[in-house]
Amino acid sequence: MKKIEFFKHSIDDKDIERVNTVLRSIFLTTGKEVEEFEQKFSNYVGIEYTVGLTSCTAALHLSLIALGIGQGDEVITTPMSFCATANAIIQAGAKPVFVDVEEETGNLNGELIESSITNKTKAIMPVHLYGQMCDMALIARIAKKYNLKIIEDAAHAIEASRDSIKVGHLSDTVCFSFYPTKNITSGEGGAVCIDKEKLAKHLKMLRVHGIDSEASDRYTKRYRHWDMPIFGWKYNMDNIQAALLIGQLGRIEELWQNRDTLWKIYEEALSHLKGISLLKTLPNVKHARHLFTVLTPAGKRDSLLFTIQDRHVGVAVNYRPIHLLKYYRKTFGYKKGDFPVAEEIGKRTLSLPLYPSLKEKEARYVVQILKEVL
Repeated sequence: MKKIEFFKHSIDDKDIERVNTVLRSIFLTTGKEVEEFEQKFSNYVGIEYTVGLTSCTAALHLSLIALGIGQGDEVITTPMSFCATANAIIQAGAKPVFVDVEEETGNLNGELIESSITNKTKAIMPVHLYGQMCDMALIARIAKKYNLKIIEDAAHAIEASRDSIKVGHLSDTVCFSFYPTKNITSGEGGAVCIDKEKLAKHLKMLRVHGIDSEASDRYTKRYRHWDMPIFGWKYNMDNIQAALLIGQLGRIEELWQNRDTLWKIYEEALSHLKGISLLKTLPNVKHARHLFTVLTPAGKRDSLLFTIQDRHVGVAVNYRPIHLLKYYRKTFGYKKGDFPVAEEIGKRTLSLPLYPSLKEKEARYVVQILKEVL
């Protein structure tokens, strides 16, 4: 069989034509396509306001800034995520404080949060790993008890819910990614959703240097002079990115259903395979089916990874734990043994191809190759 890529996007001809329409127009930056996407995305996630941005990292960073979290503050988060989660905390001037994860899911262990809270703690930043939500009901109770903000990293979990609670419904802000490997993509891109109008307006200023009007206000309407009442960044989504996303958002449940079918093929074929363990999907959960990972035999992950790649199947590692990355060891003094559950997942996890256009026979071939290599 020809090479099976680790990931392929789901952009179709209508999405491309929508982008072509934007490219043939006068206005390429933040304008009516971004506004259309923001409204449709808000309708999908059930949160009143969406602010389109250049990345999920930007969404996390601006959320912290907008909520008044910065120098001298601490934010509790997970070591089992992409480094951007913790990096955004540092970008805001605060310190990431890691809490170990659940063995069953890899998600932030809510039972361990309270023991890490200090008088410097200002927020909790849970990550819905691989597409399964953390225990947001528990996290929300802890946040209320200690008067903490909640910023959700839902980069993997647009479609997710748990116990009938959708992402972002128990937090101050929720942040999304539209990176190339995400469930819908604009190449690069992100968004933050909030239910408070004042905070949404503040975030829209922060995404364009802190000035009080966007280019669409100045150049498509009667010109008015702008001012810069606050300091901001250059994080605004453009119409090209939004045009790519609008059509995919309309197909998001269909795309999820395709991934769910493939997920079940993997789960059935691998759940009793000797040497392989699977993380658990909990009851009453709609899993976003973003990444399908297996836990390989101890000490064998990298040799398996390279051998599978040599058989022309794309695989990846999601993730090595953040606290053991060189910068975090050097800056904060983290070491092996600090978060043993995250470390165990980090040294054994291997992600298999999972995307809507992957054929069922290709998924079964991936399983066959994994079995042969084992």
